[in-house]
Amino acid sequence: MKNSEDLRRMLRAVDHKSYPAYKDLRGTYSFGSFTLGIDHVQGDPFASPSRLSVQIDGAKAAFPPAYYQEKHCRIALQDYLNRLFFQEIEKYTFKAKGSGKSGLIAVSRCGQEVLERSAVTIRPSDGQLLVRFSVGFPANGRTINASQLERILFEFLPACVTAVLFYRRLPAAKVQSVIHLAEDQQFIRAQLEPLGLCAFVANGSVLPRQSGVSDRPMKDGIPFVSPKSMEVTLNLPHRGPLSGMGIRKGITLIVGGGYHGKSTLLEALELGVYNHIAGDGREYVITDDSALKIRAEDGRSIKKTDISMFINNLPNKKDTHAFYSEDASGSTSQAANVIEGMESGAKVFLIDEDTCATNFMIRDELMQRVVCRDEEPITPFIERARFLYEKCGISSVLVAGSSGAYFYIADTILQMDRYVPKDITEFARKEAAEYAAASAAGKHPDAAVQSAPGSAPSSPVQKLPDPALPSFRRVPSCNMALRRDDRLKTRTRGTDDVQLGHENIDLRYLEQIADHEQTAALSCILALAEKNLLDGRKTLTQLVDDICALMEEKGLAGLSAGGFLSTDLAMPRRQEIFACFNRYRGLKL
Repeated sequence: MKNSEDLRRMLRAVDHKSYPAYKDLRGTYSFGSFTLGIDHVQGDPFASPSRLSVQIDGAKAAFPPAYYQEKHCRIALQDYLNRLFFQEIEKYTFKAKGSGKSGLIAVSRCGQEVLERSAVTIRPSDGQLLVRFSVGFPANGRTINASQLERILFEFLPACVTAVLFYRRLPAAKVQSVIHLAEDQQFIRAQLEPLGLCAFVANGSVLPRQSGVSDRPMKDGIPFVSPKSMEVTLNLPHRGPLSGMGIRKGITLIVGGGYHGKSTLLEALELGVYNHIAGDGREYVITDDSALKIRAEDGRSIKKTDISMFINNLPNKKDTHAFYSEDASGSTSQAANVIEGMESGAKVFLIDEDTCATNFMIRDELMQRVVCRDEEPITPFIERARFLYEKCGISSVLVAGSSGAYFYIADTILQMDRYVPKDITEFARKEAAEYAAASAAGKHPDAAVQSAPGSAPSSPVQKLPDPALPSFRRVPSCNMALRRDDRLKTRTRGTDDVQLGHENIDLRYLEQIADHEQTAALSCILALAEKNLLDGRKTLTQLVDDICALMEEKGLAGLSAGGFLSTDLAMPRRQEIFACFNRYRGLKL
């Protein structure tokens, strides 16, 4: 291995040469306390920045082994160091001058969620620390400006590394607080199942966000306070007793007037599948990590998905046991989303009526009288929700503001009143029963469309025979044109879409993708599958199992091709991996 003085001499040797001469710098260099890797050199000053890495032996970094041997602690520590490194390099970025991206120094910019990223990794066996980042190598026009790169590599970078990547230089109490928060969050998550909960929202949580473009907590946001009837107290390992609202398994309905906080609560639950940093306001909002937001997606593609649990007897005789569409309707897309969620292993469905297909969610009695059941191919979700819980173990948390039909099947009914939750289960059940009785007696204004006098109280929910469980035996095979493409490229656009070759995969409606780096990881997964994993024998479930096992064993490095790993990947969930494959129109099924 070369040392730092070798690098200095090489820099001075290429000064004022044509920009491609920078490529001679690739390699590793010892800087004493750390090793610098120049892994990839950009082609010109206007191209994507060069990729560098810093490696520090575990003995030198000297973080306590208890802070990185458990996965949840290691991810929290990596996230914390990433944030610190970002703050440091921000002081120096573009201080070295030149054309194009000259002087840029960048590392992953973390949001409010704590995610496993490729930018900072700690090896659990010995604590070896690796930081990946980008640098725009300076130039004047397209001529090398080596003196400016020397400033970056010999002044700016060592200052950043020394300030944040050695345990002795950090405030021990702050590092410990990061680890303790991660352990408390993990404790809550582990307690959900034995307590029969699918989510927990701590008292004092601040759920509203600053704005639609800021994920920070709203200043002066109303702190969350659980209804007493739903309050659960957990004795956390470090914080001690913490009380909050426990959402029990089953069917939970969230109601209330407009702008009273129904969707705000649901959005907090959606992102409660991830841990959050201290001060976020949602650090103790913990949801079953398989929970999946379900919605309608007009126009999405569906490939051989068994939606017969919800849709049957289509007029065109189309097979709904292996349904295929390149342009699905709202109801068929939402039906497919439910079935695909089951296939992914989701144990909680999160549903907001504002983003649902109405005819998939409910079908009132007047409509059933006018258009008889035999002429309607859709069995609405309201008539399957109980089956999903009792026979499949899948709970549902639904937000409703316009229809009371779900009062009849809900186990828990929660009203949001000016951001304050109230348990109105008994009151709502009583009102529903009186409404049904009045309708049956002909005293309600809607009696003409309700049950005849003397019959049982009307309910919009019919008791149907249990449906057959859907089949998940979908077997994808590779696209040979992509497998033979030695220059197969992927691109992403924020969290909205992935491009594989010439095809776009629309991910706009996967609302639980928290970071664009997760989308980048999904693009790598698609490319890896097309290049190496799709064999025409494994089911889609087995394929995703293999991908998750690969990432569990090797981390995000398992997605690398040719030994090179991007600096900008974050770990996606199993549910989003399934969803990405299901929206990939080019998938051969």
